[in-house]
This record gives sequence, C-alpha cells and structure tokens, in this order.
Amino acid sequence: MFRTLPVFGADSRTTADIVNGIMNGKTNNTGIIELNSGGATSTTIVNERISFDSVVTLTPISMTAATSYYPYGSFQDLTDQTIASTTTAYPIKIGVTDFALGVQVQSSSQVQVSYSGLYNIQFSIQFLNTDSQIQDVSVWFRKNGVNVPGSNSEFSINSKHGSIDGRLIASLNFLLELEKNDYFEIVWCGSNTTVSMQYLDDQITPTRPATPSIILTVCYVSSNSFTTNLFSDAYISSQTNGSAIITHPENTVSGVTYKYVIVG
Repeated sequence: MFRTLPVFGADSRTTADIVNGIMNGKTNNTGIIELNSGGATSTTIVNERISFDSVVTLTPISMTAATSYYPYGSFQDLTDQTIASTTTAYPIKIGVTDFALGVQVQSSSQVQVSYSGLYNIQFSIQFLNTDSQIQDVSVWFRKNGVNVPGSNSEFSINSKHGSIDGRLIASLNFLLELEKNDYFEIVWCGSNTTVSMQYLDDQITPTRPATPSIILTVCYVSSNSFTTNLFSDAYISSQTNGSAIITHPENTVSGVTYKYVIVG
C-alpha cells in the first residue's frame, strides 16, 4: 500500500519520510504487469492510483517483452491426398503443426498470419504416379481465396517402372505479402487421377523416418511498415478510476512482462 499524508494532524517524522521519499524518486506509483497469453489481445492493470486522466507508461522488463520476434510456422501432413477430377483445383491439406508463432492453420488448408509483412513460404510435396505414363501436376498459391498471379509451377511425375511407382519431390520457395489475418493456400491439380500426394510411414532396412505428403515452412522476412517487435504496439487503450486496459497484438507466449508508471 502506498503511503499518503492525512489532511490534518500529520506528525513531522511521517511528513519528513514521505517528502524525502518523493525527493528520492520513491513516489510508489509503479507496478509490474504480465500480458495475458493464450491468444489474448488485451490485459487489464488494476491499481487504485489510476484515474481517468492519469498517464500510464509501459517499459519492457523481460527479454520476451523487449526482444524482436519474427512470426514463423512449420507444418506437415501425414495423409495421402488424391484428386477425383483433372479439371478441379484442390487445396492442399495441412494436418500437423510442428512449430508456430503468429501463423496458424484454419479450415484444414488455410494458413493464416497474425502480423502484417512479407513472408517466405517454402514447401516440399511428395508426389506419386501409379500410371505407366509420365503425368503432370500444377501447384500454385491462393491468397484469401484468390489465385496469386504468377505463382504457378509445373512438375512432371515419373511413370511407373516395373512394380515401382513414379515419385517426385516438388519444392519451391515463394515470397508473399500478407496483411494481418490474411491467409494463403497451396493448390494443385493433375493431368491424371493416378497422381496423388503420398504419405509413407517409418521404413526399415535401413530404419528411416516417415515421409510427409507435404512439408511447409512459413518465415517472416520483412515488416513492410509493420514493427518487428510484436509487443512494441502495446498501448493503454482505455482507463477508468482504478484500472487501465492494455491493448496489444495477439499474445501466444508467456513472460511478456512490463513495468508501468502512473502519473497524475
């Protein structure tokens, strides 16, 4: 509890202690707050010294709050993916999230970002062809449901030889500018329904790990006028007597701690 002087009757020692404390910078109008996590976008400071017209300033005091963070995502899918028609485009499904900060998969194929900027998207796709002829596939990007101009690539999948199906790893990296809450999809089509995306389980002789049907990584490259410190946009959006609300970008990590100072 911070100390105050009564309107009347304060003894000289108490007065001297409080005045000396003020002169030494000990006004007791500070506190510590950790931003709510779990995807929260606001955190409330509760302090009786806050009023409607107080100025509340924030200073990061943890490495997590002070460090510049770059959104990222690493994903894969562990299922076979097929096509039923050669005249239909199929969004590629992403079923597993390995690592992610500010990038998430929604509706099984839509990769959404929480922060505006330029992103480097890299994929490798394990294609399979069971036909005795070489078959072709097209792979391209959609942004918010619209095809991205100039984003298509063509791949030819080897034909089946003997009892061994034809296979190809299709890989690419592509830069895409995205605003907050934009999403992209990777879409494909094939020249024959004998072409599919193949998942292989762990194999033996020698022992080797599973082969995902797709591996996808998303890396933040540039802010494009958006700050690279995800938490430097934290600000006091509203206040009342006894509390103030900090509005901040969606926070998925713990330990984002600030010291605050109340003036007035």
